[in-house]
Amino acid sequence: MTAAVDRVRPICEDVRHRGAEALIELTERFDGVRLTDTRVPRDAIQDALADLDPDVRAALEESIRRARKVHRDQRRTDHTTQVVPGGTVTEKWIPVDRVGLYVPGGRAVYPSSVVMNVVPAQEAGVRSLAVTSPPQSEFGGLPHPTILAACALLGVDEVHAVGGAQAVAMFAYGTDACERADMVTGPGNIWVAAAKRLLKGVIGIDAEAGPTEIAILADATANPDYVAADLISQAEHDVVAASVLVTPDEALADAVTERLAVRVAATKHADRVSEALSGPQSGIALVDDLDHGLAVVNAYAAEHLEIMTADAAALAGRVRSAGAVFVGDFSPVSLGDYAAGSNHVLPTGGCACHSGGLSVQTFLRGVHIVDYDRDALADVAHHVIALANAEDLPAHGEAVAARTDPA
Repeated sequence: MTAAVDRVRPICEDVRHRGAEALIELTERFDGVRLTDTRVPRDAIQDALADLDPDVRAALEESIRRARKVHRDQRRTDHTTQVVPGGTVTEKWIPVDRVGLYVPGGRAVYPSSVVMNVVPAQEAGVRSLAVTSPPQSEFGGLPHPTILAACALLGVDEVHAVGGAQAVAMFAYGTDACERADMVTGPGNIWVAAAKRLLKGVIGIDAEAGPTEIAILADATANPDYVAADLISQAEHDVVAASVLVTPDEALADAVTERLAVRVAATKHADRVSEALSGPQSGIALVDDLDHGLAVVNAYAAEHLEIMTADAAALAGRVRSAGAVFVGDFSPVSLGDYAAGSNHVLPTGGCACHSGGLSVQTFLRGVHIVDYDRDALADVAHHVIALANAEDLPAHGEAVAARTDPA
């Protein structure tokens, strides 16, 4: 990552100093597209929706409906605590003013990532949001039309045709066409992650997303065909995607290996999947028992964790580290990617041990509002002064004494 940060530093500095002019030149260099403006015309967004396949539209509308239902329940309410008579502390939840939402392009098209970014931001009450996605030469330098159609369904009319590190810099510094944002969220490639690391502090970030991961904890009751299918589904993303099976059952491991051979040969992206599954990041781990297996997956802290065991729900309740947990035979990761209602923008690279996925909370700030009257302050003044003097910060105590000491 250090090398990647060094590579994106001049890119981000160029955007900082030259704005839209730099974005246009960088887009031509990296994407082979010559833009005249980064912002996608509103008519193009609506045209994409009009041309959208009806089945895809229905699927996106249902995905949005379910995501809204889940994320709406994540809303926080302000709460006031009366600490003492005359003294209260209120925790007020304030949404971020403006966010930039990154939607990847490249090997696949991700309208689902539009849903997963936009819905929690909208439900949090974010005032202004913009989506950016890499331009595609085959679509006249616009993002993929399915991306644009998803934006239209969500009521998003500010979309930019910018990808990579330069997109993060655009949100961090702003241009004539794009007001600077307070936060940028969404998955991306290594250059996007590197730009997030470099510009963190200039702009808020959700996470530095890495390659996708799935871990499956399974026992002898698991269906080997389901396990194989789910390992392949994540390997399909990228040659560096990680697909890991953890099991105490050697017979299951052998059966899954057999089913992988059949399914990999038959899948559309067989070469990509085969490379991912044969890489050092993927494999089958045999453990002594399910307790040992649980320790392994907790230590691994996968982005996606499936539990396929005899008592999957109970075991899932013992998971401490995972981006999202999928319980039983009929809750595959693919469901969460599109239509479970959960969010699929999740921590990777072991970060699930300390971080969670994208949610309404991502876009909210908890602000404490302190309101004490004179008597409440006077009652605690001697404690404040004692602690201020203990820290050799007497002026802190004097600021209280000025209000409470008799004239």
